[in-house]
Amino acid sequence: MRKLRMKKLMSLLLALTMVLAFAACGTEETNKSPDEGSDLSYVKGNGKLIIGYTNYEPMNYTDENGVFTGFDTELATLTCEKLGLKPEFVEINWKTKEVELNAKSIDCIWNGLTIDDERKAAMEITKPYIKNAQVVLIKEGTTYNGTESLIGKTVVAEQGSAGENTINADDNLKQASFVPKTLQTDCLMELKSGTADAAVLDLTLAKSMTGEGTNYEDIIIVDYLAEEDYGVAFRKGSDICAEVNKIFDEFVSDGTIAALAEKYGLEQAE
Repeated sequence: MRKLRMKKLMSLLLALTMVLAFAACGTEETNKSPDEGSDLSYVKGNGKLIIGYTNYEPMNYTDENGVFTGFDTELATLTCEKLGLKPEFVEINWKTKEVELNAKSIDCIWNGLTIDDERKAAMEITKPYIKNAQVVLIKEGTTYNGTESLIGKTVVAEQGSAGENTINADDNLKQASFVPKTLQTDCLMELKSGTADAAVLDLTLAKSMTGEGTNYEDIIIVDYLAEEDYGVAFRKGSDICAEVNKIFDEFVSDGTIAALAEKYGLEQAE
């Protein structure tokens, strides 16, 4: 009889122990540190910030000496120093940039990204740091009298870019034969070879890659269609964005962004 009572008591104690263990697990789950859902804590845990970019001079590119550099490259590196993180640059397909960001293949898109309402709804974007515009480029000697000159002509722009959005927003350019390209530099190659009549590209790239002393000396800017600003994009709700904004404020105050903008022939955002 005593043995039976002992067995019952042991069973009761075991059951009670399991209940308490489950309760503790539930409490632990409920009382998780807020930092565990923090994007900043996530990247700090990895010790690095994975930066998505495309080959886009003067923002991120490899110079004639084989050195990876550019305005965004330098600014991102300086920002990572402030964050205590190692920058890791990963070349991406611009068309799938948001997919890669949300899949955590990259932690941000830092590559002359135009700020617009659609992107702000889908991603966390910093305050503007550089001014830009969408411009029309043609081969020297080609007649151009506004975008109406391009009705029925072949026009190229980077797929998924502000250039493509500008074409879709222009009544005349919508009547052109639009051919999307993977990179803005591909658009310049199409112009040079004569397989495209015009391109709509970022002013920042167009200024640095065309004209005297470049591989595209015969490509000229003939029109300005849309003024815009660049920002850095993080995952929606990411707390890294606010930290980067604070660092940008410091870099504006101490002249860091202004000096880099001058170095790369860019205009700082207001």
